[in-house]
Amino acid sequence: MSILQVLTLVNRMKYRLAIFDLDGTILNTLDDLCDSVNFALSAFSMPLRTLDEVRAFVGNGIMKLIERAVPENTSLSTIEAVYETFCEHYKMNSANKTKPYSGVVELLMQLKENGVKLAVLSNKADFAVSVLCELYFKGLFDYVAGEKQGIPRKPAPDAVFNILQYFDIDASQAVYIGDSDVDFLTAKNSGLDCILVSWGFRSKELLRNLGADRIVDDTYELLRYLE
Repeated sequence: MSILQVLTLVNRMKYRLAIFDLDGTILNTLDDLCDSVNFALSAFSMPLRTLDEVRAFVGNGIMKLIERAVPENTSLSTIEAVYETFCEHYKMNSANKTKPYSGVVELLMQLKENGVKLAVLSNKADFAVSVLCELYFKGLFDYVAGEKQGIPRKPAPDAVFNILQYFDIDASQAVYIGDSDVDFLTAKNSGLDCILVSWGFRSKELLRNLGADRIVDDTYELLRYLE
């Protein structure tokens, strides 16, 4: 490919950097999350949760997921024990049923070919984010980050700012792509354009009620927004 062809491809793209949420945006992780939640709950003789309940609980990190899943008035020490049990189980079972959403891998390959830098930013534990991205998207992402100690979780903008600094790219040249209210607020707090996908863990009606003006139903529509 000539230099002119490369420049033409890059100039086609609206953004230099695309930051993706993980769960509900590029990976359908819900079944494995639900299985690990219920494994941890059952270990403490607690009532199990349905898939739809777990769907509503995710988005703010694993500890918050467990806090929402355990019965009301559960002690802090027990919540922490359930959390540890979940993490041990999920480390070994995070890829049993998880799979990329339709068209996502092809979308990422197209963006990478067109010179767009690709990043993942998730509130999922950092160890799980790294493992899943290596397993399902090997070589596609230039930067991968999950929840890390000392860095506020989304929707705080701190982790987004770290990514922008890493690539030396201005917020005006980046876009955040997610599936939830947390992602919408993350983009807003960071000064990034936001695109929300309707195939994830939140309903399209909820996304509309946020005031989001860019909601896409498939990866082809998403690519058109990015071009």
